[in-house]
Amino acid sequence: MLVLNFHAFPDAMPGGFIGVDVFFVISGFLITGIIARELELGRFSLVEFYNRRIRRIFPALIVVLGATLVLGWLWMLPSAFAQLGSDTFASAAFLANIALLLQAGYFDVEAAKKPLLHLWSLGIEEQFYLFWPLLLMLAARLRMSIVAMAAVLGVGSFLLNVALIGSNPVATFYLPVTRAFELLAGAVLACGWINVSHSSVGSNRRAFLGVALIAVAAIVLDGQRAFPGWWALLPVAGTALLLSAPAAWVNRVVLASPPLVWIGLISYPLYLWHWPLLVFGAAVKFGPLTLPEREVILLALLAWATYRFVETPFRFGLPSRRKMVSLGSGMAMIAFAGVAVIWGRGFEFRLPPEIRAMASVTTDSFKWRFHECLLDLSRETTFADTCVERDRRPLILMWGDSTAGALLPGLRQAQKERSFGIAQLTSSSCIPALNADIAGTPNCRAMNDKVFAMVRQIRPDIVLLHGTWEKHLDNVAETVAALKTQTNARVVVLGGVPLWKRGLPSEVLGHFMLHRALIPQRSPIGKAPSAYDALMRARLEPLGAEFISASDILCNAEGCLTRIGDAAGDLTASDQVHLTENGSVFLVESIIDRLLGGEAPASKPK
Repeated sequence: MLVLNFHAFPDAMPGGFIGVDVFFVISGFLITGIIARELELGRFSLVEFYNRRIRRIFPALIVVLGATLVLGWLWMLPSAFAQLGSDTFASAAFLANIALLLQAGYFDVEAAKKPLLHLWSLGIEEQFYLFWPLLLMLAARLRMSIVAMAAVLGVGSFLLNVALIGSNPVATFYLPVTRAFELLAGAVLACGWINVSHSSVGSNRRAFLGVALIAVAAIVLDGQRAFPGWWALLPVAGTALLLSAPAAWVNRVVLASPPLVWIGLISYPLYLWHWPLLVFGAAVKFGPLTLPEREVILLALLAWATYRFVETPFRFGLPSRRKMVSLGSGMAMIAFAGVAVIWGRGFEFRLPPEIRAMASVTTDSFKWRFHECLLDLSRETTFADTCVERDRRPLILMWGDSTAGALLPGLRQAQKERSFGIAQLTSSSCIPALNADIAGTPNCRAMNDKVFAMVRQIRPDIVLLHGTWEKHLDNVAETVAALKTQTNARVVVLGGVPLWKRGLPSEVLGHFMLHRALIPQRSPIGKAPSAYDALMRARLEPLGAEFISASDILCNAEGCLTRIGDAAGDLTASDQVHLTENGSVFLVESIIDRLLGGEAPASKPK
């Protein structure tokens, strides 16, 4: 329930991912306890152990992996579908954690789009149980203490986790050797808690402390913490304390209540289903899921059906060789299907070439002189000498963020027909607003001060301000006033471009999936910043700025311009806000006369 709520409502429960750590401790406690009792009675069978694991794990997993491949066929681009094929094969081989280790971190944006992201935990669990029963058998044969062996291995695993979390946090998160201490904590508890008193007072204290530690971890931790590391002690110790108190009120009354017992029964298929449904739900909708939609996905109806009609028939009843063979064959077929998707490169024939091309358009930031005249302030603080064409007049100085950098291809094209120079002083995620602190870009204020000093030195004829205008209007007004009083330049403010919430290439794919047609040239999905344009115009024009609305050029009553033609390069935006080369040319061509001091021709498109 912690993990499900973290995935569905991450802002409400930022540390809910520790539910996996709770699960690891419970798993180690239950499975080790079963094996230890069977070893003590002399009737443990390794073959029967793996038979039980197969009947427990395979049925629901086969169904979910198969359904995920079908959904991927229907809703994924070839490249993403090929990656899903790879993830499906890794999940069928119980190597999902290793596959994700080689791709991205659990908290990375790209990883969060993977429908099988959550199966990394299943990989770690099964890799652990590949070796742990063998070690327990060895301990029993040599008459070694299982508690001592589990404790020594657990301490070693924990120390390795602490040692590696700083230098390699992704590997520490995904590798079984740095996670084994959580399962081993449960193992120590299963074999070492037998002779301890379970008085109600002591049990209640331990259970209360255990619940408190788990709650603190779920509330305090988030994706920015180095996890597991030392932080893992909170959920691991909390779970161990809770498990050690069977007589506690919270266990007897709360956790043993019928609703929670029912959730426990269907917890495995519920865990398997929830993340693919959340990912594909957002993909089918082509936008973030609303609160009611996420709540519906978390409803347990599909999980219950899987438990009742898939898991139960295989899991319970007399074991049979036929069940093992059929389940093994089913998982092999899923793995083969994943390989086929990889080999077929995501089966490109599912989508027309023009849709594939448009939906795969990328942001060509190299055309904006990235790391040269469009700085990444976490890496660079100095513009190249080539950013200013000092010998050409009139000189247009571009000052803004990466959306301003995206205007460069259009200005370059305009230079072929008109004589003017370009000075590009742009910084990623840093709007041209003096004395403004921009969240996520701590060096922005200092860079804007530096650019303002350069403006006074360069003495441009025109200063073009452009950015993702969302806030800091007072600071923009301060910037305009300073430019007007301390330079002789005309100050032109270009309003924001339309916002495509999921990115325009994704909107192309979404429209095709829903309507089997190319997206129309104008779409109301694009959010035009018209209201904010009006605020900016009213505030800045009295200060002497000239305001040009990009929204008036790219949008009208029918919607915002999605494409100029039918080719992939004719899309107007490559993501949420950045113009493509053709989009940049179209916009600049529409404003260049006003930018250079004349009026726009009456025939320019609206």
